Amino acid sequence: MSVRTRFAPSPTGALHLGSARTALFSFLFARHHGGRFVLRIEDTDRERSTAESTAAIVEGLQWLGLSWDEGPFFQTERMALYRERADMLVRAGAVYRCYCTPDELEARRKTALAEGRRPAYDRTCRDLTAPPAGRSAFALRFRTPLDGETVVDDLVKGRVVVQHADLDDFIIVRSDGNPVYNFCVVVDDADMAISHVVRGDDLLASTPRQMLLYQALGATPPRFAHVPQILGLDKARLSKRHGATSVLAYRDMGYLPDALVNYLARLGWSHGDQEIFTREELVAHFSLENVGKSAGIFNPEKLEWVNFQYVKATPAAELTALLVPFLERAGLPVPEDRAWLARAVETLRERAKTLVELADFCRFYLVDTIEPEPRAAAKFLTPAIAPALADLAAHLTTLPEWDVAGIESAFQATLAAYELKLGALAQPVRVAVTGGTVSPGIYEVLDALGRERTLSRLRAAEARLRDASGAVRS
Repeated sequence: MSVRTRFAPSPTGALHLGSARTALFSFLFARHHGGRFVLRIEDTDRERSTAESTAAIVEGLQWLGLSWDEGPFFQTERMALYRERADMLVRAGAVYRCYCTPDELEARRKTALAEGRRPAYDRTCRDLTAPPAGRSAFALRFRTPLDGETVVDDLVKGRVVVQHADLDDFIIVRSDGNPVYNFCVVVDDADMAISHVVRGDDLLASTPRQMLLYQALGATPPRFAHVPQILGLDKARLSKRHGATSVLAYRDMGYLPDALVNYLARLGWSHGDQEIFTREELVAHFSLENVGKSAGIFNPEKLEWVNFQYVKATPAAELTALLVPFLERAGLPVPEDRAWLARAVETLRERAKTLVELADFCRFYLVDTIEPEPRAAAKFLTPAIAPALADLAAHLTTLPEWDVAGIESAFQATLAAYELKLGALAQPVRVAVTGGTVSPGIYEVLDALGRERTLSRLRAAEARLRDASGAVRS
């Protein structure tokens, strides 16, 4: 069988993590089997569907690297097909016209509830041979079998059996002529020859109705895989109160697309104890059999850890290219010399968990002057260290080559002259050149920072110490 999967979002908002994971599982299943991945926009809800949401969904999928083979198709452009299939079902007697008004249906619903009965449609119009007097508007209802059962052999949930007596005669086309979701999705999946449907388990309840529609249309139903939802740490359904839920929000927070893909893949699916996967490994190993039956718990700290692994592993030149927009957003100058910038990034990559954090860490490399943190300066930039700083600056000035080895030799000369341990000199230098007390190795920092900026900042620190000393004497 040729594998064809689809992702069919409703464009009523951004691409959220749960929908993105569904798209990812569909994508991976298709790629694993050498099949096709189809994108379909289910925009029949005209009041809530927007072009902006469609654009955001497409942008989110593209950022994640979930490329589709066909589409995007839009349901609003397929209305003629739905009308044709509905007319076919009317002719076949599989659906019938229902002339009941909304007020009548609501009154019957309330009566059923008051009497302790299930508030299903009572099939008033099922056997009509002519419209009731004065009625012309009608909806189309599916003629559900009165007995028997429908079986869903779900690839995640297992065997699900539903008795037809527990189903009502559901609407497939409203009285205004608009087809409903359950009908459109079946027509589309049949028309597009979708072989496997991966979707959230909140849609499992609608599957038996859809399978009856497939049979009425003479189509073979796809195999279904209903994946559990994503919950927050409090075991409640993931929502904004748990933090960001939009894929593009994580992009803007400085997460790498490969990291988010990796994390979402592992959120409900496993391959042994492996945590970090390349895209090729995900495609090679993915199977619906290894998707868990219980809900995935979204843990922001775990996602941050995964992203940290990707930041560390991404080649410096590639990471630098990804970083540039975040430097610009932070208002930092972006040097034309990208090779130099990559050297600076290389010194920081194993400290930053996100690109936003990495951009902030790069600040001291990119600005012309820095202002040391007051507490750090008070602790480390003291009058007692001033002579050693001046001596170090002199040694650094005369270095024939500005590299790590030369910088280390200058430090060693000053340490020997003043009988200091490395930390006693390195920490004041770190505060003088970076503004803070935390940075990569001091030799690597100075090497990347360059001779001119290093000496300028050391002399600025000396000048501040001289000014402070003069102020105390006066």
